[in-house]
Amino acid sequence: MEREGLAHRHRSAARHARDLRRTCGIAARRAWRGDCSRPRVLDSFLVAGVCLLSGQLACQDPFPVAAALIAALGLLRTRAKPTVLALGAIALAIGILRASSAIRADDDLREQIRASFGPPVRCAGVAQVASSPMHMGDRYSLLANAEAMQCEAGGGVAPGTLMRLYAERDDLARGDRLDLVASLGVVEIFRNPETRSARVAAAKSGAMLSGGILDADVISRGGWSPRAWIDRLRTLARRRIARTYVAEAEPLARALVLGESDLPDDDAEAFRVSGLSHLLAVSGTHIVVAVLGLVRVLERVLLRLERLAAAVDVGRLAASLGIPLAWLYAEFAGGGGSVRRAAWMTTAALAARALARRPDGVRAFGVSLLAGGLSDPLAGFDLSFGLSAGATAGLLVLSRPLQQRLESLPKALRVVAGPIAATISATLFCTPWLAGLGPSISLVGLAANLVAVPIGEAISLPACLAHLVLSPVPALERGVALLGSGSLLAVRAIARLGARASFLALPIPRPTSWQLAALAAGVLAMAIRRPRDRSLTALCLAAALILLEILQVFASQPRGLLRITVLDVGQGDSILVDLPDGRAMLVDGGGIPSSPVDPGVRVVTPVLRDRRRSTIDIAVLTHPHPDHVTGLASALPPIRVGAWWDTGYGSAVGAPPAYSSLARAMHDAGVPTRSPAELCGRPLALGGAVVRVLAPCPGIEPMSSANDNSYVLRLEYGATSAMLMGDAEAQEEARILRAAGTELRADFLKVGHHGSRTSSSAAWLEAVRPRVAVMTSGVRNRYGHPAPETLRAMEARGIRVLRSDRNGAIVWESDGARARVSAWVSR
Repeated sequence: MEREGLAHRHRSAARHARDLRRTCGIAARRAWRGDCSRPRVLDSFLVAGVCLLSGQLACQDPFPVAAALIAALGLLRTRAKPTVLALGAIALAIGILRASSAIRADDDLREQIRASFGPPVRCAGVAQVASSPMHMGDRYSLLANAEAMQCEAGGGVAPGTLMRLYAERDDLARGDRLDLVASLGVVEIFRNPETRSARVAAAKSGAMLSGGILDADVISRGGWSPRAWIDRLRTLARRRIARTYVAEAEPLARALVLGESDLPDDDAEAFRVSGLSHLLAVSGTHIVVAVLGLVRVLERVLLRLERLAAAVDVGRLAASLGIPLAWLYAEFAGGGGSVRRAAWMTTAALAARALARRPDGVRAFGVSLLAGGLSDPLAGFDLSFGLSAGATAGLLVLSRPLQQRLESLPKALRVVAGPIAATISATLFCTPWLAGLGPSISLVGLAANLVAVPIGEAISLPACLAHLVLSPVPALERGVALLGSGSLLAVRAIARLGARASFLALPIPRPTSWQLAALAAGVLAMAIRRPRDRSLTALCLAAALILLEILQVFASQPRGLLRITVLDVGQGDSILVDLPDGRAMLVDGGGIPSSPVDPGVRVVTPVLRDRRRSTIDIAVLTHPHPDHVTGLASALPPIRVGAWWDTGYGSAVGAPPAYSSLARAMHDAGVPTRSPAELCGRPLALGGAVVRVLAPCPGIEPMSSANDNSYVLRLEYGATSAMLMGDAEAQEEARILRAAGTELRADFLKVGHHGSRTSSSAAWLEAVRPRVAVMTSGVRNRYGHPAPETLRAMEARGIRVLRSDRNGAIVWESDGARARVSAWVSR
């Protein structure tokens, strides 16, 4: 009798294990066919989770989110219970209140820090490590709370201020108290309409200051706290990977095991373009392999204990023990948004098993969204959280019915029906997020996933996880490391091969908030309608997306207006000029000297994508300093350029590597170069406006600085005009005054050399007499830009001054008769 009971428990445990592994597929087929009395999209946890995250997003895009929710209410009003709708409304309100409060509090504190801290300075004192160190190139990034720190300038860092620090040592852990010396500055945020996510990312991080640690001694360790021990294990794993893995595979293994995404640039781009980035992202697959696999092993071990197995349901006991294991693993894997969402979903599934209930994929997914939103008021803005949720939603809704349709394939191809269905489902639902990461999605991704996923999930991931516990057996550890290295390098080779197939790349614009709202409403409509109505719904959705795309193009490329956008790129210049006939001119691309941050990637490219600019008719490099040329070197090569205006100073006198890279890219692309000799001395009719090149004319002055050889442009449209100065200083201003005399009046002045004291002379301001002057500078600049005397000179003449370090992006536009100016941050 006892043996029959144990056999029954074995069968029950196996059945429940299968249920756990199929959590992401339960009820999907019935929900897709529409043959259930109440669609699973109305699960109360799912509705509450979606509404909570929507409330968070509404803080940034209130009208599109409101439109999507109104559409959802119209679709569900006759299907949803009033209690479910009420729960959704409460969750929506909570999401709005918590997210807006978090962003507002961060903005207020950040403004206080900016006003009081000044330029980067050396500070010393005590701080406590607050986050797990993450490997970044040759350093480690971590968060730390200041306790008592004084700075050389006489001020200090307020206790409790969160700092992003970069250290060379790898032995730090949460809870460690440090006596350190660091060079600290205010965190730079690029404040442009097209880069709004940077503001939310800063609020999620909470770091107000950042800088490198120059020297640090550990005062006390984090003790016995679980997080400190997890960080020590991460350090050990990182060291063992470095010692045993092939050098080229090391960053891939760290990404897979520790969630450290510091791949070489070419590898990161190859994985993105080929659609294989998910293989190196810690996600639900890791939880399934690591945690649910361990639960299964634990269950089998407990079944061997006959007295225990006869007294309790060991499957429920193992599931209960699996819940803390899921969270320990999430912390070990870096605690990113994707792994935390997966941990919540696994917790829901294991809790159901522990309570003797059948795991439900849709409900577990809803719990993960709701719990993720409650634990993080800005989770809806987390890219990794969104990608993880999108992939899971695709598997729940589309994978199984699509696999059934693929069963009609020839018998030889049916074996890949499951992987094909899973890849298509996850990719389709992740497209809104993937479209924001790059300009295209590769059609080769399907084939790449079919080959790489089995290698990654069957060899790389198990090998990397097994490697963690094999250090006591060095020979076995090295063998598994070689196996893991080989499989990871094979996956990388597939990614690189897929990335080379550029002819299969499908260009895709970054979706607007209104397009995302329409997409959400359309997907919901297809999910709840009968199968025969879905084709019409899909057709209407496609028409809506196309119409919204047309409207976006017209709004981004206005006709009959001269629009000048001074982008916030920190301590540098980048100006996008929309000409009246719809063509575009890009003047400089920004750049931050001695910083890995590239404004061309972080600002210029997103702006061009949002404005649907795949062509720049004229690219202007005013002069070859890093804070003007760096962004152009990365932003221009991927797009079409009609002409490149270059003074030639970089070729004649010398320039940084970014200039050489840009010049070579323009030459290889066959872009014609225009020199001052071709442009000076005559008005140029461009796009309905008139452009006059005022300097350096008739050519460069080799004995003058690069600043005083900047291109200076005067743009005229109707009765209005604008002056773009590059980094021109007093010497070049004087040359222009001698040559142009009184023909310098302008309504808008982009001030030369960031408003330094060596530019904007009294004679120059008297000749130009602008209504509005814009100064480009960064909050971390060490040069004192803009200079107080320059600001006073502007104020004395009644000139309205706007600054990119305080106002963010600034837009001046004219219809030829009247001009107006606006700033992203008004004050």
